[in-house]
Parts: sequence; structure tokens; C-alpha cells
Amino acid sequence: MGELAGANSKEGAESMQDSCVATIDQLSLCPERESCEQARTFAAGLLNQQLWCWGQDIKHPKGNLLLEFGFQRTSPPDEQKNCASMYRLELPCDQRIVLRGFGVFFGDDRHGGIFVERFGFSPQLTSQSTLDTDAWSCEDLPPMKPPGNEKQAIACRLLMLSLIEWIVDYERYVRQRRGPAYRPASLRQWNNGKRFYLPAEQMMPAWRKISLLSASGRLLPAEHVA
Repeated sequence: MGELAGANSKEGAESMQDSCVATIDQLSLCPERESCEQARTFAAGLLNQQLWCWGQDIKHPKGNLLLEFGFQRTSPPDEQKNCASMYRLELPCDQRIVLRGFGVFFGDDRHGGIFVERFGFSPQLTSQSTLDTDAWSCEDLPPMKPPGNEKQAIACRLLMLSLIEWIVDYERYVRQRRGPAYRPASLRQWNNGKRFYLPAEQMMPAWRKISLLSASGRLLPAEHVA
């Protein structure tokens, strides 16, 4: 791929994210106990940047970091030759993650699955914890919808917390394997002055803060907060 880095990039979501150097302090401006649109916008920008980083990890000169981490790569069939490869990973506790250029699917046999699209941060929920078919586009995903009741909102939050915990663990692994200078270097091309950019040293703390906001339900749109 430059696969995850640029798939369906929409010029890196420049049309959807304000051009800025972001800081984690922006997440501290969310009102208490309320759904926070500003936090969702920040999280959407960070996910877009994270997908770029995974795309750079695939192209690392010392080897594909996603494969090294344990992901399985599936190349697109001939009829989908313009699509990026798919990366999926089975996790402990009957969980799994699928990385696509257009978003991330996370499944847990206890709670179902969520899909978080690249250019937004409104998780869509499904009762399926596993993708039955390869997701070469959004149309290949199972039926997804926002959480519609308290039980679904709780499941959505639990899935989001597990996904974010995995992202933080992965970033910690990358730092250990490639050193502290690697992630800042991989973001140099991303930081073009025209799109959301969070300095590398703030990425893990920002994901942890987003995890806290997810746990409280403040990253769900107001109508979906249980």
C-alpha cells in the first residue's frame, strides 16, 4: 500500500480538517459531562494521521512493521487491483483488528464490532465481531449503524476503549523497535502545513486522553450518549 497512508486520502482530509499544528491541550477544552464535537474533530484528525503512520510503517526500509507485529496481509483480487492490501490481526481474548485505508474495524466476540471511518470519528456498530468477507470498500462491510440504545452505546464504548488501548500498545512497540526518532521522522512528509498535525511525542498521550473521553461517552454524538 502506501496503502494505508494515502488510500482515499481526499488530499489527506484537508477539506475536512482545519490546517493546523494541534496540541493535546485542545482536548482539555471539552465541557464536562457533555458530548464534545471539538474532541471528535481532534480524534478524526489523529486517526487520519495514525493511518498515515501505519502506511509509513509498511514501507520501512528494514521491513514491514505491521507484518513484524503479527498482521496478516491480503492482497486485493484482480477485480479490485486498485485497492490497497488488507491487514488483519487476531488478538487475545477473541478480539481482532482490520486496517484499511478508509478506516479501522475492531471486533470483540463479547460485544460485536465497530468501524471507525478515516475522515470522521462517529463509530458505527455491528453485531458481527468478524468480517465475513474481505472489506475492499465500505460497501463490503456488514450492516453498520450508530448505537441506538444504552446497551449498544456501552458496547460501542467498550470496543472503542479496546481499539485505543491497542493503538497505544502498537505505538509503544514501534518506539521500542525503531527508536524514539522514528515516528517524528515518519511524520515529516505528513506535516505539510495544510492539514491536522500532532507532534509524534503527543500521539500516545492524546490517544490516552481520547480513551478517557470515550469511556465517559463524550466522543459519541449527543443523541447516542447513554
